[in-house]
Amino acid sequence: MVQGGSVSTASCIDPSHRSSNRRHLMSYAIIGSGAIGGALAKQFAQSKIKAVIANRRGVASLKDALQAFGPTVSAAETTDALAAEVIILAVPFGAVEEVAKSRSDWSGKIVVDATNAIEFPAFKPLDLGGRPSSQVVAAQFKGAKVVKAFNTLPAAVLADEPRRTEGHRTIFVSGDHADANEQVASLVAKLGFSPIILGRLAEGGLLQQFGGPLTMHSLIHSNPTSGT
Repeated sequence: MVQGGSVSTASCIDPSHRSSNRRHLMSYAIIGSGAIGGALAKQFAQSKIKAVIANRRGVASLKDALQAFGPTVSAAETTDALAAEVIILAVPFGAVEEVAKSRSDWSGKIVVDATNAIEFPAFKPLDLGGRPSSQVVAAQFKGAKVVKAFNTLPAAVLADEPRRTEGHRTIFVSGDHADANEQVASLVAKLGFSPIILGRLAEGGLLQQFGGPLTMHSLIHSNPTSGT
């Protein structure tokens, strides 16, 4: 882990940032209730941002897990959760296709790809023929604006308090649509992290995906007054 370290870039967005593109409250869904999905649910609950979470096993399987997160984060069937405007994929990479087939048209949706394309049991990057993993995801969600985010930190770090004495923990954001990147960066900031927009999926997405140079690093965006 790389702890600390001052991050300074024009693409950093202050954690107090609020997007002015939309004045209504966005609706959020987390698809997947494993380690990453659970970590995100914890952050939504702590920041008092309403969201639903769903998995393939159904609402009943989430009852115990959500006791600490209610009523901010509630359980939903996957078909209902997919009505949200922003859908976070926190499923294994191999389950992405199953989720994508739930709808024939994803127009109007922002799909946040928090997956990692890992070959098990070797625990190495899947051979995708040189394509960024998020481009593979985007090809399956026809009409959606796909943004890569929340995948570079281990689940335990993602679940930890993002607001540190010296600054805020960093979340990287990449996507081919500037407005969707901005919406996801705004969410990242509301959750207490410091978002850094890296560019398109073929650029920043490659840096973020499993095996890329930004995976498994916990970077802190220093506050100007922190002295770090």
